[in-house]
Amino acid sequence: MNGFRLTRRALLGTALATPALAQGWAPTRPLRFVVPFPPGGATDVVARVLADRMQEKLGQPVTVENRTGAGGNVGVENVVRSAADGYALLMGTTGTLTINPHLYTNMGFNPASDLAPIGMAFATDHVLIVHPSVPAQNLAEFLALLRARPNALSYGSGGNGSSTHLVPELFKLVARVEMQHVPYRGSAPALNDTVAGNVQVMLDQLPSALAQVQGGRVRALAVTGPKRSTLLPDLPTFAEAGLADAQATSWGAVMAPAGLPAATTERLSAVLRDVLAEPGVQQRLRAAGAEAVTSTPAELAATMREETAKWGRVVREARITVN
Repeated sequence: MNGFRLTRRALLGTALATPALAQGWAPTRPLRFVVPFPPGGATDVVARVLADRMQEKLGQPVTVENRTGAGGNVGVENVVRSAADGYALLMGTTGTLTINPHLYTNMGFNPASDLAPIGMAFATDHVLIVHPSVPAQNLAEFLALLRARPNALSYGSGGNGSSTHLVPELFKLVARVEMQHVPYRGSAPALNDTVAGNVQVMLDQLPSALAQVQGGRVRALAVTGPKRSTLLPDLPTFAEAGLADAQATSWGAVMAPAGLPAATTERLSAVLRDVLAEPGVQQRLRAAGAEAVTSTPAELAATMREETAKWGRVVREARITVN
C-alpha cells in the first residue's frame, strides 16, 4: 500500500502566486464558505481563519456556513448543488472527500467528479495513545503486547467510519495486529473513556489529545504523520518504527462545484495560497493544532485519487460499515 504522500510545498514559494491576485476573476457579491461540521472543531476554526483573510484579498465578504449531517454529506451536497460561479466554496476533509464515497452507497454525488479542487488548506496528525495501565512504554512494546494477546485491548473511536476508526484499522492491517473496536458518538467521549481506562487505546487527532498527553493522563507512543510533530517532538513516527504504510494524516481542502471556469479556479487558488503563506495565518492554524499546507488544484486532485484508493482498501478489508 502506498503511504500518505500529501504534498507539503514550501510556503514561501506561494509568494510567486501573488502577481496573479491583481488580475483575473473578481467577485461582485459575498461568497459562502460551507463547513460540513459543527462550529468549534479544527475544520471550522481553519475555515474562519481563511475566510477572514480571503475576504480582504477578494474585496467581498466570505461568510462561513455550518451545514451538518450524514457524516458531512449534507454540507458537501449543498455545495455540489450550487452554481459553479465561484460564490460557493466547501471546506472538504479526508472523510467527506475520500472516505465517505466508500461508506455511503446512496450519496447521490461523487466528490471526485462533482467538485472542483481549489487547493489544500491544512493537515493534522493522529497520535497513538494508551491508558497508563497498558504495560507498553513505546511502540515496539505495544506491538509485542498486541501480538501476544490478540483482541485483548479495545480502542475507542468517534463512530463507525470516522477518521479515529479508519486510522486504527489501517494500523491493524499494516501491523497485522488485532484490537476490539468500541465506537462512540464523537471523539470526545471516546477520549474521555480512554483516560478513564474503559477502553485502553485510541488513535485520536493530535490537537484533541494533546492536553491529555501533556497532563500524563494517557501515554503517547507514536504519531501518524510523515514527520515528527512540533507539538511532541520526542515522539517517533510510525515510519520510524517500520510501519511506513500506516502513515495517515487528516487534512482539509477548499473545493467548489464542478464546472468552475478556469479563471475563477486560478484566482481562488492563488488567493488561498497567498493567505496560507502569511505567518499570522500559519500561527493561528498552529494554535488550532493544524499545519498550513498548500497545493495547486492539480496536486489536490492527485492527492484525492491516492487517498480515495487508500481508504477504499481499508474500508473493504476491515469490512467497515456505517449505521
